[in-house]
Amino acid sequence: MLSLACPAPLRDRPRVVMGHGGGGALSAELVEQVFLPALGGSDPAPLTDSAAVELGGARLAFSTDSFVVRPLFFPGGSIGDLAVNGTVNDLAMSGARAAYLSCGVILEEGVEIDTVSRVAEALGAAARTAGVRVVTGDTKVVEAGHGDGIYINTSGIGLIPPGVDLRPQRVVPGDVVIVSGSIGAHGVAIMSVRENLRFEVEIESDCAALGGLVETMLAVTKELHVLRDPTRGGLAASLNEIAAASGAGIVIQERAVPVPPPVANACAVLGLDPMYVANEGKLVAFVARDHADAVLAAMRAHPLGGEAAIIGEAVEDHPGMVVARTGLGGTRVVDMPIGEQLPRIC
Repeated sequence: MLSLACPAPLRDRPRVVMGHGGGGALSAELVEQVFLPALGGSDPAPLTDSAAVELGGARLAFSTDSFVVRPLFFPGGSIGDLAVNGTVNDLAMSGARAAYLSCGVILEEGVEIDTVSRVAEALGAAARTAGVRVVTGDTKVVEAGHGDGIYINTSGIGLIPPGVDLRPQRVVPGDVVIVSGSIGAHGVAIMSVRENLRFEVEIESDCAALGGLVETMLAVTKELHVLRDPTRGGLAASLNEIAAASGAGIVIQERAVPVPPPVANACAVLGLDPMYVANEGKLVAFVARDHADAVLAAMRAHPLGGEAAIIGEAVEDHPGMVVARTGLGGTRVVDMPIGEQLPRIC
């Protein structure tokens, strides 16, 4: 039987449920209520995809991510591509060009060496394409039945250029919201393979490293206020996180959000909302209005930004809330997802 989502999780459950890994409200509660207090943190507002830290006079971005995607290979990529591009993109959202990665691999006893080799080759090719070096790593093996073939963790560091300050607290009413291209392809590509679904057109993941696109945008202006790559929880989760952290309201034009027809059709069949479907090669940017047109033009001239579009703006109304204006002239609240529509997509 086709299962499109984990069971609706209750927030007072005493055990971890799949929704805790979905990048939505349950994930945030797990971090804020369990990990932050234990690690000595108390303010969830600064939590972003990578941390900006100073070391030896240099301003660095530092990030870590773990990848548990199922299946290991999918149209447009593999867990090896995700392991590199996901961490490179988290660094890029701080304005940093990734320099070095670590790679930890957990293998399940019994996985074929040929499969491990294919993943390693994909990981190496992705690193070369992104212009980043994998300089340290680790491998572990768990007993058969205690893993799912291959899990990967990557951590990365990169330099943040002078004058770059990307964080949601910089968002102000009037900022223009730009998405770098069409949404939803990655999550639908994963689901199509996982559930052996057939569509008229094969949908491929958008998995890509965004460092070069971000550099192109910063070359136009440093007045990018915040960047986010809408992975788990999709565009909806990213917009809600920015609204909550900034205190601004966000209005998007539903028809302006680029969704490829094959993805829209697949989502309609599967009962999914493309706004909540994961992406692995897209970003959303909040840009000062005076620079928005120039930034948009530069994005469209880049290979990874050809479908970039202005989809909305930050407003004073309904602070901390995301609202979509529909094609029929109405409005709807775009909520933060609680769990996830598609588990194990990255």
